Amino acid sequence: MKVKLLRHLFGIFILFSAVLCRKHSEPYYGTKIGRFETFAHNVRGTVYAVDYRTLFIHRFSYDGTAEDTYFWVGNTLRPSPQGNIVSYPDEYDGEESPPLGEFSNSDLILRLPVGIRIKDIKWLSVWCRRFTINFGEVFIPQDLDIPKVRILPEFKRFAHGLRSDNISILDAKTFYIPNLHYDGAGPAAYFWVGNGSEPHRMGIKVPNELKSLEPLRAYQGEDIEIQLPGSLTVYDIDWFCIWCIQYTQNFGHVMIPKDLDVPPALNQTKISTVPTLGPTRSTSNCRQFLDKRLQVRWTLLEDKIKVTLDARIEDDQYVAFGLSGDQHHSKMIGGDVTVVFYDTHDEMFKAVDYYMSTTAQCDGKTGVCPDEVIGGRNDVVFISGEKSDGVTSITYTKPLQTNEAVNDRAIPSRGNVSVIAAIGRLNSKGEANAHDPNDKTMEDVKIDFSQVYEACPSIYDILDENKTKPFDMNKISDRSTFYAKIGPTGGKKGYSAITGLPSWGISWYIDGLLIPELTLVRGKTYTFIVEGGDDSTNKARYHPFYITSSPEGGYGQKLPSQQRKEKLYAGVDFDQQGHPYPTATGRYCEYAHITVDRAEEFDKFEDYKQTLRLTCEEGEPGMLNFTVPIEAPDTLYYQCYVHFNMGWKINVVDASSTSVHLPYNYLILITLSALTAPYNSRIF
Repeated sequence: MKVKLLRHLFGIFILFSAVLCRKHSEPYYGTKIGRFETFAHNVRGTVYAVDYRTLFIHRFSYDGTAEDTYFWVGNTLRPSPQGNIVSYPDEYDGEESPPLGEFSNSDLILRLPVGIRIKDIKWLSVWCRRFTINFGEVFIPQDLDIPKVRILPEFKRFAHGLRSDNISILDAKTFYIPNLHYDGAGPAAYFWVGNGSEPHRMGIKVPNELKSLEPLRAYQGEDIEIQLPGSLTVYDIDWFCIWCIQYTQNFGHVMIPKDLDVPPALNQTKISTVPTLGPTRSTSNCRQFLDKRLQVRWTLLEDKIKVTLDARIEDDQYVAFGLSGDQHHSKMIGGDVTVVFYDTHDEMFKAVDYYMSTTAQCDGKTGVCPDEVIGGRNDVVFISGEKSDGVTSITYTKPLQTNEAVNDRAIPSRGNVSVIAAIGRLNSKGEANAHDPNDKTMEDVKIDFSQVYEACPSIYDILDENKTKPFDMNKISDRSTFYAKIGPTGGKKGYSAITGLPSWGISWYIDGLLIPELTLVRGKTYTFIVEGGDDSTNKARYHPFYITSSPEGGYGQKLPSQQRKEKLYAGVDFDQQGHPYPTATGRYCEYAHITVDRAEEFDKFEDYKQTLRLTCEEGEPGMLNFTVPIEAPDTLYYQCYVHFNMGWKINVVDASSTSVHLPYNYLILITLSALTAPYNSRIF
């Protein structure tokens, strides 16, 4: 026993020494392209080239408040409408994905559309398609050295019928072995890696394609994928082989070149291999639980089930889903569930196999315990996880049957079975704690995993139905000078809820209020101090102010035929050729989120505004003087000249209107004018 331990420790020492000299410092994300240049909506992140059509964004942030916004690539000199959507998440690869939601320091993998390679594009942008706005960009260097898959020779053929086709290094941790043959007769054979000129006993075991460290079985022409354990990468090893520990024999090996430049290990290179997945039996299905706060989607595979849990939970909460303790009705005790959550300490999503012997907290022997804590095995394999717009989505697989008689229950491939679900908080050890009484399945829910169920509506839409009422409409009717700045739209309670129109994430703030209704008097002159940006080359921060008959604005974007339907009242002039141009521009001032958009937390705009910070660029404000025409209609709009849907209503009234509180000096002016006017033209 001591000899085996010494051998193992010596092998670790050798590999640790290699790690100190590795080519890439940790963490390795691929070839660095650069950081996003931010123009709006708090877009941030560092972009890396993973392989010829895969990008990785480290710590990506975007406030998620703009409509119709996507990752966007193209080969024009700068980001423009001539581009392509990069779908995220990649399950939409080949079809249009939903618009981007909110992200905060998230790590994302982007796969370029089919037929487009990194060398075919010049930039990546966070792009608002509806309003053709670039919120952030990064440019691709022409001489970028892109990591690529490395093809190695086949295994050398020394014993037990071992042979294969050429082996590929897919990424820094993953080997793809096609057409593997091995008779399985070695008494203690394992995948084995190490350092030196040839394989030897001071190596390290590598789990098989099922992530097991059991002795290797027989393979008959199978394609498999092997991943190096822990932090070990291909840059740390010199050879890869099948090794018999009992007889210290090398059945066959392949050497690892020193000039590797392979992609990083970010789960982007997964190849569907026969032993790993098998044929699919049914399409993805969905059921809703816990007042529609949880959606469960699944795909039944040959010998396992793939499950995705989508839930509205906080960072310190978990979701549990699995089989009831009684197959005929809902019962927590005896339940076999998977608990998924985001581990804030390790900064990673997790999926853990649990068994509930009682409803008490786990004491190491009984209670709601991870299988591994009570002597079992975690049979759940985590696949992926993400969090967006307050919804956590985690995908995992679990075998239909295991060899654990107590901790695991067999998942029937046919027929109804009772299932249970719960949402609760994690304890200080990162384990499932007690949940509130109403945060578990109360009724008996049965699922036949072999049947096709209807798809659920989007969980984001369901959550929207439960939102509180919009902010109260702000109104201004007692002043003649207004200050126009830019600010966020107030989420679902703001612009769209107030106006019934779509928004692109920012809007006009007049005197510090979100799109207030203004009341102006016919014949009176008003002054607007405009601070919406004056740099026309940066469209995301260029918002000329104008007054119009159009409830959507955006005169500068419209076709001549559309412009003819709109009447302009102020803020637009025409050059000698008759081309329109805006006149009311000034420095850029914006009420920006201090952290992220927290509109959903507040019922009143005044409270929401406390989460914003006003910042202004250097420069001078613009000024627009507007005398309300006597013949003006009852409703006008203040808008942005180059973007749609940023402003709102102007109510136009007569001077005699009693609903308007006019300044004292203006009332005197009206009275004197009336007294000195001819009798037949007097206004009273």
